[in-house]
Amino acid sequence: MQGYSQVRIALYFFFAGLVLILARPLLPEFLIRVPEAAVLPYDIWLDGLFNFIKDDLGLIHLTRGISSLLEVFLDMTGNLLHGKRRWPFLGPIPWTAIVAVFAVLGYWLGGWKMALLAAGTLIWTALIGQWKIAMQTLAVLSVAAPVAFMVGLSLGVLAWKSARFNQAIAPILSVLQTLPFFTYLLPAVIFFKVGPTAGAVATIVYAIPPMILMTTLGLKKVSPEIIEAGKMSGCTGWQMLSKVYIPAARTEILVGVNQVIMLCLAMVVLTAFIGMPGLGAKLLAMMGSFKLGRSFEIGVTIVLFAVMLDRMSKAWVVKQPEHFERGTPWYMRHIYLILGLVSFAGFIVIAEIVQIADHISRTQSLSKGKEIDTIIKDFLDIDAVQAVTGWLRWFLNVWILIPFRNALLWIPTPAFVLLIVAFAYWLGGKRPAIYAGVFFSIVALTGWWDRSVITLYAVISAVIISMFIGIPLGIAAARSEKWSKRILLACDTAQTFPSFIYLIPAIMLFGVNDVAVVFSIIIFTTVPLTRYTVEGLRTVPAEILEAADMAGATSWQKLTNVQLPLALPTMAVGFNQAIMFAFFMVIIAAFIGTQDLGQELQRTLAGTELGKNFVLGINVSLMALSFDLVVMSWAKKRKQILGLEG
Repeated sequence: MQGYSQVRIALYFFFAGLVLILARPLLPEFLIRVPEAAVLPYDIWLDGLFNFIKDDLGLIHLTRGISSLLEVFLDMTGNLLHGKRRWPFLGPIPWTAIVAVFAVLGYWLGGWKMALLAAGTLIWTALIGQWKIAMQTLAVLSVAAPVAFMVGLSLGVLAWKSARFNQAIAPILSVLQTLPFFTYLLPAVIFFKVGPTAGAVATIVYAIPPMILMTTLGLKKVSPEIIEAGKMSGCTGWQMLSKVYIPAARTEILVGVNQVIMLCLAMVVLTAFIGMPGLGAKLLAMMGSFKLGRSFEIGVTIVLFAVMLDRMSKAWVVKQPEHFERGTPWYMRHIYLILGLVSFAGFIVIAEIVQIADHISRTQSLSKGKEIDTIIKDFLDIDAVQAVTGWLRWFLNVWILIPFRNALLWIPTPAFVLLIVAFAYWLGGKRPAIYAGVFFSIVALTGWWDRSVITLYAVISAVIISMFIGIPLGIAAARSEKWSKRILLACDTAQTFPSFIYLIPAIMLFGVNDVAVVFSIIIFTTVPLTRYTVEGLRTVPAEILEAADMAGATSWQKLTNVQLPLALPTMAVGFNQAIMFAFFMVIIAAFIGTQDLGQELQRTLAGTELGKNFVLGINVSLMALSFDLVVMSWAKKRKQILGLEG
């Protein structure tokens, strides 16, 4: 009965929106778009607030002090890794010595395969002539990741200790996780100066939320028996935290570390927009000059670094602490540390004698950027390839994307909000519908409605097309254990790729237009849809499948009436991730050339319009949060219906 009432109310909202759409020719202008006089000057208010905090309260002096401290650490890592002329004046460390240390670390974490991955990634980087720019990226990453870890761990402990603090920080974390990355960049530039320091700060802030969430989750899951044992041992409060709680929450905390490392790598690449040197800056320059061969090589390097750091940090999560019998010699307990130090020292000595072991000059580089450029151009010049990409570009633009965009822009703003509320009420219920209505109304009152709708059009288009690719692929893969593992491995690997990488094939195939934008989002969003379809179908109990077989169900009936309904709560996580990824990627795609919020956000980086930057970012965040609340509310209800959650 409740479900019927919910559908009925959703239909009321839907038909109210439909009436407004049909009546558009008769509507006054103020019911089609919010009049300029009614648009609230959020950006001016925020600019005033930021200037008051920055100048009148003197926050700029504090941030510049933090900036100077960060700069010391960045100079140290920069000096050691790529030879920046700063204290301790010891760098750059020979590339072979760093390869040796990473190989030993990889072997300690995951055996010879991990050692091969670590050493192979760094050897590729050196031989391809990208060592210096890779070390510029790693120099910032090696400062940003530990700082994000320490701040996130501390705030996570505080959120676990204080329910009030946890309640206060929860909505802030939700907004931070949905804010587009451009919104992090301008405040970092204004408060922390252009270059590596601002890049490091933006990276740290961007990577902190998952560390807080995973720390809080891990500490809450510590079993009462472990807590009781610690209290009975007479532990003080600090000892309980450091010797009992944190070790017991080790797995969740290390998962947080993995997420911090991956987000830091993704953000360090993206901070190229504010003058951060390294792999991201080089990739941005090569893509801007349409040197796709060199872009491809740098893209491979970024992907290899992402996979290496992801695999190594995940191996650290599952690796159990080693215990030795009393009396075991010191060198036996620290054999890998000794091996690493000896290898490091040995290659330092070799590098003094053999030049190529110290650095690889441009003439010694094995880069084939020009040759790859030629291959790509020759491939794209093939008549069949041009025919396929040309037809796809024409078909998607003329028959799907442009008509869909124009249709959304034609809808009067109140009708659009009512349709969103109807959708949210039908799928998620009362609370998500209220939030969606409020959030989209705020977006309308910012004066950026049309740009927001264009952003939404790209997201919806990409996610719908991704569904037609990812879900069938996941269903096909789930039929075989062997193919399930292969597809999940491919998805895991693809999810480690920094988002910039997905622009390369889009630009190669479709040039610079709406199709390239949507195509880059599709590649990014198909991964979670495929992954969670496979995982959802694999979690269906075998007994239920046997019962369906005994009832004489065909394969199609078993899939549509048994497997998919039971897998939908898990698949909902994939839908949610796909939508969040799409909102993230559509902002990245502003580099290709769009007319949405991403383009406006990118323009703010050239000035000091912090209020406008924040308003644009909040618009993206509010739309993303609306869908997040709806999908997760629906997933929760499905679980309750299926008896999977109380």
